[in-house]
Amino acid sequence: MAGLNVSLSFFFATFALCQAARRAAKALLSGGTYAHVARETAGAAQLGACCLEMRMLVEMGPWVGGFEPDLLLTLIFLLFVAHGATLDGASANPTVSLQEFLLAEASLPSTLLKLVAQALGMQAACALTRLFWAWELSDMHILQRLMDAHCSSALRTAVPRGALVEGSCAFFFHLTLLCFRHSHPVCRVLAVALLVTVAAYTAGPLTAAFFNPTLATSVTFHCSGHTFLQYAQVYWLGPLTGMVLAVLLCRGASLAFSRGTCSTGRKTKYRIPRAKPAPGPGVTQTPALGRGDGGLGSVAWAAPREGRPWLDPGTPLS
Repeated sequence: MAGLNVSLSFFFATFALCQAARRAAKALLSGGTYAHVARETAGAAQLGACCLEMRMLVEMGPWVGGFEPDLLLTLIFLLFVAHGATLDGASANPTVSLQEFLLAEASLPSTLLKLVAQALGMQAACALTRLFWAWELSDMHILQRLMDAHCSSALRTAVPRGALVEGSCAFFFHLTLLCFRHSHPVCRVLAVALLVTVAAYTAGPLTAAFFNPTLATSVTFHCSGHTFLQYAQVYWLGPLTGMVLAVLLCRGASLAFSRGTCSTGRKTKYRIPRAKPAPGPGVTQTPALGRGDGGLGSVAWAAPREGRPWLDPGTPLS
């Protein structure tokens, strides 16, 4: 359990350091610079460092520390709950930033700034985590430091199947974000954390379930076993395709719902004419010019009052 305690201390230290960086950046920088650069950089660094340490626990924990799978899955769930509570609105994921751009929720310059900031944050996370591993505070970290130069690929299946797995994970991830984006933040954070945990359990043995192009690039692209093009097909093309399909499905469903609502609540454009009462016997109708438009084109029908006492307001009715 000493290795697990060291990893938990690393998680707490990473959260505290990134939270301090966010608060300092919010106090010193303008709102736009903080939202597009500093917040995304700190969020990507926090996510990347925790995912690198968590991957080390998943790979070495069962045979070095004797960790059970349910312990690791619980730790993944709690980590992503903490991420959702502390990221302060940062996505730390290029596909989420591109989703906001496709939905016209972000401009092109701000999206490009977020992508650059996420890449910088991931590089900072790799440097921070490798520095921590160099301290060799536990047996697992000693082995990880020795094996880091000759890491194994996270892609443990065929390239087409890996792209399908990553695309499916990204599809359900973005569909969850779109379905819960107007919900309470607690419900959204719990739903995303549960989805990531399920994805790690089902797709983790095949592709490590990154569905984050920047995170996958920093973690596994330098490992031997596959070419850069094969990695790009799985970890770039797959998540981007899943994101686009989720956006199209959500937009199509919303358009169909709005059209159905409009069609059910639409009124007919034809007006049924009302029948006018027929004039009494012996009443002659003479056209008279109305006063509504100065006597031009307005015709009112008036009946002569001679011999018709009921038309004279001064005549008492018997």
